[in-house]
Amino acid sequence: MASQTFHHTRCNSFPLPSRPNPFISQIDEHLNRFRASDATSTSSSSISHKLNGFKDLYDCVDKLLQLPSSQQALAQEQHKECVNELLDGTLRLLELCSTAKDVVLQTKEISNELQSVLRRRKSGEIELVSEVRKYITSRKVVKKTIHKALGNLKAIQRKHVFSPSEDHETKAIVSILREVEEVTSSMFEHLLSLISRPEPGSLSLVSKLWHHKKVACEDAGREVNEFEKVDAALKFFAGQKNSKSENIMSVEMKNLLKDLELFIQDLEDGLECLFRCMIKARVSLLNILTP
Repeated sequence: MASQTFHHTRCNSFPLPSRPNPFISQIDEHLNRFRASDATSTSSSSISHKLNGFKDLYDCVDKLLQLPSSQQALAQEQHKECVNELLDGTLRLLELCSTAKDVVLQTKEISNELQSVLRRRKSGEIELVSEVRKYITSRKVVKKTIHKALGNLKAIQRKHVFSPSEDHETKAIVSILREVEEVTSSMFEHLLSLISRPEPGSLSLVSKLWHHKKVACEDAGREVNEFEKVDAALKFFAGQKNSKSENIMSVEMKNLLKDLELFIQDLEDGLECLFRCMIKARVSLLNILTP
């Protein structure tokens, strides 16, 4: 699964210039904050804050790439292969972001269907357990998609291309952009793993969920996120066959699904905004190769 900390892998071959570009310094500050942050937090407010932070990071990246000095440095023929490598990296990150957006949307759609069933349900009118099983099946598809994306991510073996140039500013730009790629990749790995975590299935956990207490997995020492709460509760109640259990679920699940809806909305908004910023930065980088 995802690593729990953002990696710091600055290449010593790419030192910062004696008078650092201000945008390089700002980007480095953003990266340091991400590395120092608690990557294990699963709350919607924390994730929303992280996504907003990455938006600000990519705003700085775009400003760096818009500088005439940056464009002139990267446009040199000897740096073309490096820039192409960076472009490939931005494409991989956009694919990860698209996967995250897609799986969040899929979960949102089936969650909305289940909420709709609960709102209009009358005794004996709808087989609620059947709808729950439909949700569980959909989540399995989502998790397979995520596992495939994470597998592809781990299979990528980066082979950095080093320019023979002695231009320290160019080296600093390439170095910081590679760091941005690595930290962003780690963030998406963590986020996708969070969405696909196996649901804890104990009866005691489900019981605690009904009382809206903060629940931590004893073996991992972490807070259970909204995806896990709903997955655990629905898996448990999918096996219940009496009307009393269904009635309890129809009342309590509304609260859990509402929390999940809010969590998903935070993810959707943050991912969409970040996606646009990443595209903008990629276009700026692409324009350097094709002026």
